[in-house]
Amino acid sequence: MVKEIEIVVKPEDSRDNEKIRTLILETVKEDRTNVTGYYISKRSIDARSKFPIYRFKALVFIDEDVVTPVHPPLYKEASSDKRVVIVGAGPAGIFAALHLLEAGIKPIIIERGKDVRSRRRDIKAIMQFHQVNPDSNYCFGEGGAGTYSDGKLYTRSDKRGNVLKILNILVMHGADPDILVDAHPHIGSNKLPVIVAAMRETILKYGGEIHFDSRVTGIIRNGDTIKGVKVNGIEEFLGDAVILATGHSARDIYYLLHDEKILIEAKPFALGVRIEHPQLFIDEARYHSKTRSEFLPAASYSLSCQVQGRGVYSFCMCPGGIMVPASSAPGELVVNGMSVSRRDSPFANSGFVVEVTPQDWTQFNEYGPLAALEYQKMVELSAWEAGGKTQTAPAQRVIDFLKGRVSTSLPKSSYIPGTVSTDLHEVLPIEISNRLKEALKKFDANLKGYISSDAQMLAVESRTSAPVRIPRDRKTLMHPQIKGLYPCGEGAGYAGGIVSAAIDGENVASAILNVSSNR
Repeated sequence: MVKEIEIVVKPEDSRDNEKIRTLILETVKEDRTNVTGYYISKRSIDARSKFPIYRFKALVFIDEDVVTPVHPPLYKEASSDKRVVIVGAGPAGIFAALHLLEAGIKPIIIERGKDVRSRRRDIKAIMQFHQVNPDSNYCFGEGGAGTYSDGKLYTRSDKRGNVLKILNILVMHGADPDILVDAHPHIGSNKLPVIVAAMRETILKYGGEIHFDSRVTGIIRNGDTIKGVKVNGIEEFLGDAVILATGHSARDIYYLLHDEKILIEAKPFALGVRIEHPQLFIDEARYHSKTRSEFLPAASYSLSCQVQGRGVYSFCMCPGGIMVPASSAPGELVVNGMSVSRRDSPFANSGFVVEVTPQDWTQFNEYGPLAALEYQKMVELSAWEAGGKTQTAPAQRVIDFLKGRVSTSLPKSSYIPGTVSTDLHEVLPIEISNRLKEALKKFDANLKGYISSDAQMLAVESRTSAPVRIPRDRKTLMHPQIKGLYPCGEGAGYAGGIVSAAIDGENVASAILNVSSNR
């Protein structure tokens, strides 16, 4: 027999294994000699009352062997008989490659950026010198956008695939086992590079290939069947299938597909600003105390509302985090947030965004399926110009944004390239700025003090998801026009975050395996 139980633990006891064991045995109400073991399935913080607590869920085994839900995958030496070309070494591409290796099929990853360690130099150049390398930045390079932008692993995509398997593979490659049980698991951008490098070594060990500094510049096909890709205008990589896992910022791939007359579609996304508060304020508001206990993590929040028929919501909230320049090309300004594993920055930041709908990009309808992308580019250009045509971010105190006046001074910020006082109403489209104003009032009612002189907003947060969808058949996951072409992950419009992208990579790899087994 297996019983699922829940126990409540004080923060100071949340790491005391003996106390947790005693509570579990007391709660299960069985003869202790009959309890063969247990494991913790979930750990979460409940801060709804005056004194925060931890809630643990556990599966307790009575008179039967303990069965863990965590099963490490077994990889096989890749055969050269079957090859799959994977464009992009983000989570979708990496996990697709690993899943193919479970069947012994050779993955060939093509990545426009650099390996995860070499990316650091280019990220430093953005932060300190405002220099954007269009192939190596916060968005492009081994590990994808999530590697140096926080490493949050929370997802609502349980129905799409095996979340626990994804987390277990990360643990196998060096992640803290806590991610298997935490309700909102987080790795941290200081630890993810090592994990990504370890996954690369697994792919290479079993016969996969990874090619860095390799930008896809052409598609090789025979009629309506894809045969491979051309790289850097010269080299060709052929395979039995091609997975497009390029991420939400690989605009050149969208243009390439459009030029090749391969079907793509404009897709709604969300756009707004990054909002920053002192972390002390978030801690006090959420934990009901002026001093956060050393046994509690930096507090977070999630807020949403409807304004004039559209959703406005917090996005990718980073407690104890910093803001970073996420531009992927010169002539644009994009801000994002991240945290290291300790989450010990004195600042908290979050995306604060509004849903963008087709009526917003009508002025770009001449671009057809690229209309939403052109709208996104317009706003990023506006932010870049307002920042002095550098990576300096236009910023405004929240109270001044509400009153429509330029801030005479700005609070300290975690954003290293610097800020410049700007009226964000002149940077953002009116359909965005007006809804942000109304949402601020609603958020403040929910989280008192959200509107304050210490809070500021930086523009622009625009890479919430892809503004283009690459369509695919629901059953085969293959492009409806091009046989053997598999759109995948965030860049194709089917994921949002590390875990959901990884799951989509596995799902696409499974679809390819199904085709392969039926031949």
